[in-house]
Amino acid sequence: MNADVKSMLGDALKLLVITVISGLLLGGVYKVTKDPIAAQELKAKQEACKAVFAEAASFNEITDFDAEAESAKIHDSYPKQDIDGMYEALDASGNVIGYVINVTTHEGYGGDIQFSLGISNDSVLNGMSLLSISETAGLGMRAGEVLVPQFKDKPITVFTYTKTGSTSDSEIDAISGATITTNAVTNGVNAGIYYYATVLKGGASN
Repeated sequence: MNADVKSMLGDALKLLVITVISGLLLGGVYKVTKDPIAAQELKAKQEACKAVFAEAASFNEITDFDAEAESAKIHDSYPKQDIDGMYEALDASGNVIGYVINVTTHEGYGGDIQFSLGISNDSVLNGMSLLSISETAGLGMRAGEVLVPQFKDKPITVFTYTKTGSTSDSEIDAISGATITTNAVTNGVNAGIYYYATVLKGGASN
């Protein structure tokens, strides 16, 4: 065996050893960090739910949720909206007192807008919280400031928006210069309410 072959074999062996050691180290790091990461993700989800359902003691994620199948239930009434996830809102005794529903509307000016809705068993929209939005700065990005507070503590209904000042609980004041964003959010909220009223009201999820 000449020197070049020996050198190549030596380099290959070194590379193999480095690869094996790196794999073992990565596996060890994954095991060490897996539980803390999962705990942080759970905490973030619980906090997001708490933002729209403050009176709940805890939240139970519905893990067998089929987003595509559930979204199909609203598309005839509210196209371009998706139901992305769902949580049971529980009181201190573990009783279901409502739901948190994650909705994505695809009608935003700058792309998808994702938000959470908290709806109690007595058909009150406890709150709404934006999870993801990329609308125009100074216009659609004001959704959190202008639109979100208007949905809090409202009896669930079909919401509409107005540019001339709301005169009832079912009317939402539009963001000035951002009708598309206002329309997207309003339709998304209506889709989430429709899903609650037709699928969840009075019982557990399907």
